[in-house]
Amino acid sequence: MESSAPASSSFGSLARNITRILRFRRSATARSNLGNTLYKLRPSKTVEEYPSVLSAPLDYSGDKVEDEKQQQQQMQQQPEPASNNREAMESLLANLFASVSAVKAAYAEMQVAQSPYDPETIQSSDQAVVLELKRLSELKQSYLKNQLSPLPSPPAAAQVQEHRNLLKTYKITFKKLESDIQTKVTEIIHLQSQLTESDHRNRSLESRLHPGRTLSRLDRLHLSSLDPSHFLTLVQYAVRSIRSFAKLMMRKMESAGWDLDAATASIQPDVHGRPDHLAFALESFVCRTMFSGFQDRDFGLSSLKDLSSWEQQQFFVEFNDSKSVNLEQFLACPKGISSRLGEFCRAKYLSLVHPKMEASFFGDLGQRELMSSGRGFPETEFFSAFAEMGRRVWLTHCLFFSYGREMEASIFQMRRGCRFSEVYMESVAVGGEACGDGAGPPTVGFTVVPGFIVGKAVVQCKVYISGEAASVWAS
Repeated sequence: MESSAPASSSFGSLARNITRILRFRRSATARSNLGNTLYKLRPSKTVEEYPSVLSAPLDYSGDKVEDEKQQQQQMQQQPEPASNNREAMESLLANLFASVSAVKAAYAEMQVAQSPYDPETIQSSDQAVVLELKRLSELKQSYLKNQLSPLPSPPAAAQVQEHRNLLKTYKITFKKLESDIQTKVTEIIHLQSQLTESDHRNRSLESRLHPGRTLSRLDRLHLSSLDPSHFLTLVQYAVRSIRSFAKLMMRKMESAGWDLDAATASIQPDVHGRPDHLAFALESFVCRTMFSGFQDRDFGLSSLKDLSSWEQQQFFVEFNDSKSVNLEQFLACPKGISSRLGEFCRAKYLSLVHPKMEASFFGDLGQRELMSSGRGFPETEFFSAFAEMGRRVWLTHCLFFSYGREMEASIFQMRRGCRFSEVYMESVAVGGEACGDGAGPPTVGFTVVPGFIVGKAVVQCKVYISGEAASVWAS
């Protein structure tokens, strides 16, 4: 029995040592496995998804306590949460932008107050700029010293203030632009008045150099001051343009290889064999077409039916509006400038210029197709001359119907064979001599330009004289 005690004691001591070693190894292995398991955890997983860790038969209560103490020490050693720093930076930036926008608004207000000069606004704006610059300096020092709180305003309030400052800047800019626009409009009106005065002076000077070529005498004309002399001036102005266009047509016919003698003889046989009088026949053809329907308020055109109910005041307004029409603007935008004048020119062009004539002049019917479609007017020298002639005839028509019933106006022409009368007629020949064979009294071959009667005044018609007898026709 005595011999067995030491053996039993040795065996117990050995068993305790082995147990300690095994416990230490199990504890170390468990801690290692637990660390790996925690490293693989994700926020989206639940505790029930890791049963092996929670149900493991480990016994390391002492080690667990030590691990918790180490974790607490590490948490105490860590700096402040990042969320606090982020809130402080957001507040800093919000206050920074609010101050910058305030500087911009104050500076814009100061710039506007320079003209017209406003000393009180300039002083207050200057103080506002200085105050905001000081505030920006304080924000800078707070950032450098890492003392980001407390700040002047919370982020939400600072953002509201920034938006207010931006709105103030936009309002100031808007008022400045409005003021600039008003200044430009005033300047444009002043320049337009200067241009009008210069144009009137130029017309006056040109009328002195070339009487009858301008309408300077009809400037600033009032309906109550109308008299027959005004209409005479306008008729001379229109006839000059008709004659110019007739010569242009003759040049186009020559360029296209026309037989001018045969062409004009088909219009007026009286000029056959007189090359120097061919222009009279062509001029009479142009006048007959352009003045056709002149005695009707709507010119006998379906597109101008609304004119049939017009009174003298409306015709006088149309006269003044059409008189100031710029030809280039009219050709570019006929409907925007004067739709009635555009309809008149379109109808008269299609009636005056035959398709075969246009094809021989230009090689195609492009101008006619453009006119017929109503899309616009051709930009050619030929049509520009026609449009100017049409505008002058239109002006004559409008002024013709501007005279009241107490001064009734009428248009007339002489038939072939009518005896020449110096009261109602004027010869187109140089010096007024007869163009016939000289046997017997001079008689009318054909009317070149019709005549007009306004009240008791007579605007003589221009006729081509021949030696044949016939009767008189008037309308």
